[in-house]
Parts: sequence; structure tokens; C-alpha cells
Amino acid sequence: MSGRHPVEQPADDDMEEEVVVVEGDMAEFEDREYYHGRADDGEEMGLDDYDVLTRVTDTSSAQARKGKDIQGIPWERLNITRESYRLTRLQQYRNYENVPLSGEAECKQIEKGGNYYEFFLNTRVVKPTILHFQLRNLVWATSKHDVYLMSNYSIMHWSSLSRNLSEVLNFSGHIAPAEKHTGSLLEGFTQTQISTLAVMDNLLVAGGFQGELTCKRLDKPGVSFCTRITYEDNAITNAIEIYDSLSGGVHFMASNNDCGVREFDMETFQQLSHFSFPWPVNHTSVSPDRNLITIVGDCPDGLLVDLRSGKNVASVVGHLDYSFASAWHPNGYTLATGNQDKTCRVWDLRNLALPTAILKCNMGAARSVRFSSDGQFMVVAEPADFVHVYSTKADYGRRQEIDFFGEISGVALSPDEESLYIGIWDRTYASLLQYNKRHRYGYLDSFL
Repeated sequence: MSGRHPVEQPADDDMEEEVVVVEGDMAEFEDREYYHGRADDGEEMGLDDYDVLTRVTDTSSAQARKGKDIQGIPWERLNITRESYRLTRLQQYRNYENVPLSGEAECKQIEKGGNYYEFFLNTRVVKPTILHFQLRNLVWATSKHDVYLMSNYSIMHWSSLSRNLSEVLNFSGHIAPAEKHTGSLLEGFTQTQISTLAVMDNLLVAGGFQGELTCKRLDKPGVSFCTRITYEDNAITNAIEIYDSLSGGVHFMASNNDCGVREFDMETFQQLSHFSFPWPVNHTSVSPDRNLITIVGDCPDGLLVDLRSGKNVASVVGHLDYSFASAWHPNGYTLATGNQDKTCRVWDLRNLALPTAILKCNMGAARSVRFSSDGQFMVVAEPADFVHVYSTKADYGRRQEIDFFGEISGVALSPDEESLYIGIWDRTYASLLQYNKRHRYGYLDSFL
């Protein structure tokens, strides 16, 4: 990734303040005309001002059907319409690029019209935050009701069933492992800045800015394992993936800025392999058959690597900038990569000469990519404002566009693909969006 560029962290005595994101959040446009619907003199009320005057509440699906904005933004009280503000955002948003003008390449936008997930709830009790402008894997769902996410220094659990928010781990102070494992730092960590997160079933792994890894079993108190992958200066943990191994155990893989990918056993927490690459690795994903790893990072080309040997098997060539997202379709031969050139590209393992689809984003990089467990849908999240849901049955030729305002901390599909969660960071309108899968469409609609 391009340097560290973390978001400014709140002071120790002011943990409740929300952090300020570096790239692309609405604060970037504060000094521009019409930001928050006010002129440069700042006299007219805008989006940030309104929350001071009246409490913005959650929005239910019933309220949204009656016309309430899903984020509770009171457009009728502002001096700018939603449509005008959307146009301003599209015109003024600055996509971060490591390769200049990589996002300006011509690419046909896929037609809208899909309606696969419908709005269910926006809750402002949950306040997701971001620590690095390029890393947006900070929201995970372990069931259609259970979501884990970062909020300042804390990993939080939200139950959409009980509407209860609880703290799982707080990194603002000192944490130390309660179990003894070889290689574990028994002294633990203090004030760890969490850059990425992964949760599967009862297992949670958090990665830090200094190469820290913290592992926890959600059904047990305390922390199970703490280690630091490397002591190099640029050691940030960019991504983590937890998966079932062929041997029957659970493993996880960490991708780091020191150009390394490391595999760990989740039972013993022992490192099983360490592969090195010519550039920082921003994301990895393991194929369904557990034979290959997709490796993407600070290089326009992606790699397919043998999981056992670490040897390159093939490359995917076509992106124009650095990639930060990858995912495998359950069919085992389709994979997707998300890039700062504002595209998500879909590849067929049987013929990697050209992508089978090039999907253009509206404003920024494809920061997160997820396939549903049944393989029917692919979700692509931009850095802000837009999440796209593509129908794989329609060969990615139709999409649902979910449109809102704010930086995206992460997206998560529940394991049964029934729920889609979107974490939104914003100084005023931070919240968690929940969409539920539609079951009322007929056979033909599933292709649209």
C-alpha cells in the first residue's frame, strides 16, 4: 500500500471522539462551496449542523417506505437537495491513486435495475470507524443477526435480533493472552491500532499497524494469542482471512506490508508457512478447494499461488493500479479482484487471458469484494457512498446500486446470504446499514 497514512487517532482521554479519515470522507470537502449544502461563509445550516439541533434517530424499512431518508438526513431542512448533493459528491470526490489517472480509463458502466436486497434498518447506535483510508475490511457477519466491527479502539458486537451493542475487545489499554502458546507475546500489547479484522464462527483475528496479531475465541473469555509478525518499520497488517483447511482444522492467513503472507493454525496458533513477494501484499483469498491463493498488492497484476509451496501458478493482468480486494466464487474457478483503477474484474481460472467482466465503480476504488455463499451475488464496495450487488446468474450484466453518504468501513454478507451489512463512517451520520435478501421475486427476477 502507499505508505501508512493512518487516520488521526483520538487522544487517550477522549476515546469517544470519532476519528477523522484521511481519504475521501465528507470532511475533505468542508472548505469547498456547497459542502454540506452551505456556501464558503458557513452561515447556512448543513448536514453536520442539523444533528446538533435535533437527535437523528434510526430508520426502519417502514419509515423508509413512507419517504424517510434511510440515513435520517433531513433534506427538507437543508438548502440543497439530495440530488444536487449527490451530483456535487460525484464531481468533487477524489479517488486515491498510486498510478496517476488509472481510474480515468474508459469502461462501460453496467446497467442498474437489480433489486436483490431490500433496506431493513439503519442503526446509529453502531458507529463504525476507519483507521486506514485504503483498508476497509472492518465489518464481519457470523449470522444474519450477528455483526462484528471496529468502533474507535474497540471491536464491537451488534445483534440485530436483540438490538444490543456490546464490546468484545478494547485495545485502548493493555491486552495480554490468557492462554499459553509457543510464540505468544505473554506481555501482550498496549494501545494497538487495529487495521484489519476477520471473524468466522467463534474465531476472531485482529491485525495491527505494527504487524500485531490478536486472536480470540468468542465463546471464551480473554484473548487466546498475541504475536507480532515482524519488527520492520512498515509492517502493517493489511488483510486477514480465516478458512477451513483441508486437514480439517481452521487456519488463518495474514497479508502484510513487509511483502509477506503467513499462514497460521487457529488451534495451536503456530505459523505454518511464510511466503514472500516482490511488493507489499494488500489482500489474499483462498480458493474453495484450498489449492490456490489469490495475491494482490502494490502491483497492477495479481498472482495465483500454490497454497502448499508458495510458487506462482498464474497471473491476472489488466488492472492499471494497486489492488486491495479479492474473492473466490464458490464454484472454484471464478475469482474477482478490486482495484484503485475504479474497477472490479472477474476472471475465469480456465482462461485467464482476459477478464470475463470489467465492472466500473462510480467514484472510487473497489475496496471490498464479497461473493454470497450460494454464488448468486457479488458485492463490491467503493471507499464511500456506493455498494453494488451484481447478479452472477446474469453474468454480472445487471446490478443493484445501494446509494448513501459516508465512508464505508466494510461490507459483510451473512453466511446464509440472508443479510447484507454496510458500515458507514461519518462525523454525524455514522451507522450500520442492514439489507435483507428479497424472497418475493420470481424465477426471472433472480436473473435481473
